Formats: sequence, C-alpha cells, structure tokens
Amino acid sequence: MDAFFAAVEQKRQPALIGTPVVIGGSGDPTKRGVVATASYEARKFGIHSAMPLKTAYSLCPQAVFLPVDYEAYSRESQKVKNILRSLTPAIEDVGIDEAFLDISAIDKPSEDISQRIKKEIKDETGLTCSIGIAPNKLLAKIASDMDKPDGLTVIMPEDVERILKPLPVRKLWGIGPKTEKYLKDMGIETVGELASLRLETLVDRFGSSYGNYLYHASRGIDDSPLITDWEPKSISRETTFQKDIANWQFIAKTLADLTREVVTDMKDSSFKARTVTVKVRFSDFETVTRATTIPQSTDREEEIRKAAFASLKRVEIKKRVRLIGMRASHLERTGD
Repeated sequence: MDAFFAAVEQKRQPALIGTPVVIGGSGDPTKRGVVATASYEARKFGIHSAMPLKTAYSLCPQAVFLPVDYEAYSRESQKVKNILRSLTPAIEDVGIDEAFLDISAIDKPSEDISQRIKKEIKDETGLTCSIGIAPNKLLAKIASDMDKPDGLTVIMPEDVERILKPLPVRKLWGIGPKTEKYLKDMGIETVGELASLRLETLVDRFGSSYGNYLYHASRGIDDSPLITDWEPKSISRETTFQKDIANWQFIAKTLADLTREVVTDMKDSSFKARTVTVKVRFSDFETVTRATTIPQSTDREEEIRKAAFASLKRVEIKKRVRLIGMRASHLERTGD
C-alpha cells in the first residue's frame, strides 16, 4: 500500500490531500515518538519512517502531525487482505500494508491480475497500491518499490541483471544502515558492485549465512517460499516515557500495564507463554534485558506479572529510564 497510514488519514480528511502529513506517536512533534509513515508530500522534505518526530518537525514544520490510529488502519488492511485472498489462498501476509501472492496457478496474465487487484482495492477503500511482479519474493519486493505511488513494475528473468546493477545496495531486502555503511567503507555502493565480489570475500566479511545471502541476493536469486501459515515467536509491548523517569513506582506501574496488554493479546490469540523478558533503556540509551522462565506455560496475568517483576528486580536502576518493554515468548497454543 502507498504511504498507508497517511493515505487512510487523507481519505478520512480530504482537506489533507496534497498536504505533508506525518503519522507517529501521539501526533505531537514536541514530544518523544518516531514517524510511523509520512505522505509523499512530506517525504519530499526528507522525512521517513523511524525518524524522531522532532526531527521531522524541524524538516517540515508546516506538516500536519497526527497520532497513530492502528484500529482504523487495521480495518482498511482487512479489506485489502480480503480482496487478495479472494484471488488466491497462496498469500504471505508480511504486515499491515504488504503481502506476497503466488499467482502462478491463475490462468491469466499477471498484469491483468495486478490491474484487477488495484481496481478492487481502489473501489473498496479509495486507496492506491503499488505492485511488483517477478519470479521470486526478493525481486517482487524490489519491483513494488520502483514506481510508487500507484505503480506496476514487472521484472522478467532476462532483465534482472540490467535492473539490479545500478540500484543502491540498500534496495536489497535485509540490508540496513549498518551493512550499507560497512559496504560503503569497502567501496561498494551499488548492487552491481556487490555482485562483483566473490562468495569467499562476502563469507569472510559477513559470515556464512549472511555472506551467502548477499552473494545470491545481489544476483536476484531467492528461493524462499511463501509462508502462508505463520505463528508469532513472541508477543510484546513497550513504551517510551515523555520524560526520563527515576520513580521506581511509576516504572513498576507501567510494567504492570504493559503486562496486562500483553496477556490480553495472548488470550486473544490463544497463546500461553513460558518466558517473560523485560527491557529497560536508560537515558543514555544503554539497554538491559532480563528474562524469567516459568515452570509451565501460562496465560494467567498474575503469573506473567510476577515473572515480569522478577526480571525487573534484576535490573540495577541507577540512571533515569527512557523506555520499558515486556515480551512473552516460548509460546504454545492453548488448544481452545
């Protein structure tokens, strides 16, 4: 989907169409929070997701800043996913605004299928999407980003090298800012330059697994299957305080609230957990995690809360706290 959260807000408030819109946190750029997404008008000012709201405001003070309304976005997402599932059950849901479809069993040209998807989404939601068609997930992901918004890009097998070669390495799925910088220090800035490196060189620099991935990805090779039946490895919640906190009681109350939310999510999803992990980030960004394992899997709030506080007590809080988080893992189905 194209700038999904911002597009939903612009649909709800047509006066925002054509206006820089930034979605994130409480919607107040003077407070802590990060950008969840920004409209294309805002992106022209250099605003991007995960950027601090304060930075986004400094780049574009005239932008409209709005809080995240996850329930509204989820409703629109469900409409989109229903349209996709009406075409094929071979769908991998990879987020609220993105999915992979295997359309090889549908006896129609892929471009016709894509145009149908775009039309039905537009008719049902009023929103636009960008579609990439390619022989594998890696290339389809790259293609979907090449002509936004409202784009449709096809990468044929014979075009892979020509299309990939000039792209910045960051365009490859799985390459983040740290790897990008490391590659740049090696003199590698494009996918073509990355593809020129020998496998042994990449394995030596990045280890066997990631080195092999970079070697094959830079050549457009990806044999990863669609994962149509996915279950979470953990359920978590965290919060960043508007001001760094030294009050232990306030920290404890926040952890109790987070625990209640996680347990609610667990029960809604029919999961029990065995391990509870607490994350504490201090004012200087030092981050500490402590975990407690429960003898038997449970979804009882009291037991999960006790484990969370047992973990918190093992954190030495000598500095002000910026963030606290709680995660339940080693999940098992309840059988309900």
